[in-house]
Amino acid sequence: MIPRRVSHNPIIGPGVVPLGADPQYDAQYANEYKHVTHVPSSGGRAFTIDGKQREKTPTTRTQTPYVTGTSVLGLKFAGGTLMACDTLACYGSTKRYKNVERMKRVNDKCAIGFSGELSDFAYVCDLLDELTTGDFCDDNGTVRNAREIYQYLTRVMYNRRCKFDPLWNSLVVAGVDGEGETFLGTIGMIGTHYEDDHVAAGFGNHIARPIFRDRYKDDLSEEEATEIMKMALYACVMRDKQMMNKFQICKVTKDGVTIGEPFAVPMEWGYEKFYNPTEFSKGGW
Repeated sequence: MIPRRVSHNPIIGPGVVPLGADPQYDAQYANEYKHVTHVPSSGGRAFTIDGKQREKTPTTRTQTPYVTGTSVLGLKFAGGTLMACDTLACYGSTKRYKNVERMKRVNDKCAIGFSGELSDFAYVCDLLDELTTGDFCDDNGTVRNAREIYQYLTRVMYNRRCKFDPLWNSLVVAGVDGEGETFLGTIGMIGTHYEDDHVAAGFGNHIARPIFRDRYKDDLSEEEATEIMKMALYACVMRDKQMMNKFQICKVTKDGVTIGEPFAVPMEWGYEKFYNPTEFSKGGW
């Protein structure tokens, strides 16, 4: 970087040589201050983005998950559906955001929960808000039921998979279908989907579903379903390092959607083997 040369007596104030008055200075100035196309980079010098160049760049979203949530569990009972998850969003493996509501009320007939990338779920919520706004503007009393939301999100996830730009989420959809029956289904990040009496997304698919299979029955009461759900949450939080002991349960019935306040489950770490974990192991710390 070069200073501009003073063109007159500095006593009367600062002055500069105007461009065109000194060819040698003009050449030096042009070389030092020539236009540079700045490309965004991580941790480099300050930069600007050329608007025209940005228009030519295709819009992409999450290719690698950064802020993620883990398991979401769903369970039917007589008269409704329960859905549960914790309130943690991890930045990588860091437990960064501890008060994130990972379930969303879509309307009076449907709620969804997610595992995976938080920003992609925000995009899904924007799409659902557009649908809800459209229903409101139609003003004909029509509300999309849980099965319609489920089928719509299935096509959204599969469409993004076909563009090789998937939304990094697994979704659980709970609610009431068009015939007034309870509905529960899950959708994977590439559009795989199925309905069942109990579902799970994330690591809970391996931990919680065996518990559901053992204890589920067709005529579960709400209290029994809540106890089974808390048992499954306990099993998950004791084994999943990206889960925390702060949960919410969402209940969906014909009367509407209710997302409960956060709560914790009793945890016990005082087992005998924990006092001396290396007692029967080779070597030591």
